[in-house]
This record gives sequence, C-alpha cells and structure tokens, in this order.
Amino acid sequence: MTEIRILNTTEQMQSFSGTLKKEGKKIAFVPTMGALHEGHLSLIREGKRRGDILIVSIFVNPTQFGPSEDYLNYARDINEDIKKLKLIGADAAFVPKVETIYPDGFQTYVEVEKLEKPLCGENRPGHFKGVATVVLKLFNIVKPDIAIFGRKDYQQLKIIERMVKDLNLEVEVLGMPIVREQSGLALSSRNGYLTPEDKERAAVLYKALVEIKNKFDSGVRIVDDLIGSGQLVLKQANLTNVDYLEIKNGETLTIKDTAESGDIVAVAAKIGKSRLIDNTML
Repeated sequence: MTEIRILNTTEQMQSFSGTLKKEGKKIAFVPTMGALHEGHLSLIREGKRRGDILIVSIFVNPTQFGPSEDYLNYARDINEDIKKLKLIGADAAFVPKVETIYPDGFQTYVEVEKLEKPLCGENRPGHFKGVATVVLKLFNIVKPDIAIFGRKDYQQLKIIERMVKDLNLEVEVLGMPIVREQSGLALSSRNGYLTPEDKERAAVLYKALVEIKNKFDSGVRIVDDLIGSGQLVLKQANLTNVDYLEIKNGETLTIKDTAESGDIVAVAAKIGKSRLIDNTML
C-alpha cells in the first residue's frame, strides 16, 4: 500500500499540479463522487497506466442533484475510498469541501445546450448544468492532461467531450467500458440502495438492451420495432417505472427513426430507492 497525498484546497491542488507541469509530468485524472466500486477502480487503474501521476477527486457535487434527489443520503465513506486509492497506487486525492468549490457568491455556470436536453435532461432539469460546471472547475484546478470517465454515464461523457471541444480545453477525455455484475447490472454507487429483489429486477434493464442489440444485429433497423422488443422485456418483468428507453444518435443524441451502427440505446428506470441508468452501443 503506497502513500497518497490528500489535498483539500484549491491552492494546494493547483500548486501540486503546477509543480508537476514544470517537471514535465503527464497528469491523469479521474473525477468521482466517492463510494468507489469496481467501475471507478477500472478507470483509476487506466489512469495509472496513462499518466506519470494519477490524481483522483472525491466530491459529492450538490449542484447536480435535484431538490427531491438523494444528495444528503448519497453514499459517503472517505476512509474506505482512500484505502482503495492507496492499494491501486494513486498519487493524490483532491477532496474539497462544498464551500471550496462553490464559495460564497458563486454564480457562474456552464451549459451544453443541446446535448443536455434529451434523456436524463428531461427528467433531471439542471443536472447537467451542475455536472458541466463542476467538471470544468475540476479541470481548471487539477490541470490534467487526460481525464477518464465511464461510459455508463454516456450522456455525461458526450457533454464533457463537447464542452472540452467548444471551450478549447487542453485535456484529452477518455471514455471507458461499463463494468457489470455477473447478472449484467451496471455497477453504480446507487446499487447499494437495492435489496436482493431490487437487484434481480434491475438486471432486466441490461436484458432489454441486449434484446434490442440482438434484434439490430439480426437486421432490424426501424427504431420503433427495436424499442418495442426492449419494452416487451421490461413489461414481462413487470418493470414499469421507466423514465426512458430510447435510441439516439451516438454523438448528437438526436432522435432516430432508422437505427445505424454507432447509435446508442439508453435506458433509465426507478427501482426501489434508486434511479438507475444503462446503455449499449449498436
């Protein structure tokens, strides 16, 4: 188990990164909200491979939670998270307080107008404004050369890629594959809220995605037909509290009538106390 530098303030983090930059070190960065699971750890291991120095942030961002969402109850275990980071060999953890990221009088936000509107944007207004803002702040504070995100949060990944391009940020954004349980359920910090029965039902989300992908691979291209096959899987499992099951253009997230390779199939549903998301590429 290696030692890890814990940085809590903007000044500490920027000073540390500035020194590394002067030394010509490549900084890999994995932003997280903590409650680290194997999905996070796969990103962190990739960061270890990609950079000379690996920095992980742990910050539960209040601006991406709606008023009725689980910000106050969101899983937090900083000691366990730091232990996991030490085992992997992360060089530093940036663990700021809310008032460090959003000091008194804060009023500047970032919006990626079109990409934030569909899918989760329809059900979680303001969510992606909070995501884009905190990620831009973290990029400015940590100064990474490469930042690594999971593809489970596919819309988030596309928004961050667009923001980086539009604002000419000097950071490479890398999306990594979804890590799943044996049942197919995508790993998520919110899986901790699920009962064993909830978990069994939640695995049906991936089964619906696989059914759509199989139909596409067999030659079906009409989006309504593909979505219908997935909806049948959800209905047969009596899973009805579904926010969306949609096929979108893989880059622009715009509506499709005819599916093509590179499109994304995305689903979101409320199961037990959790709202879960998943996706697969056609």
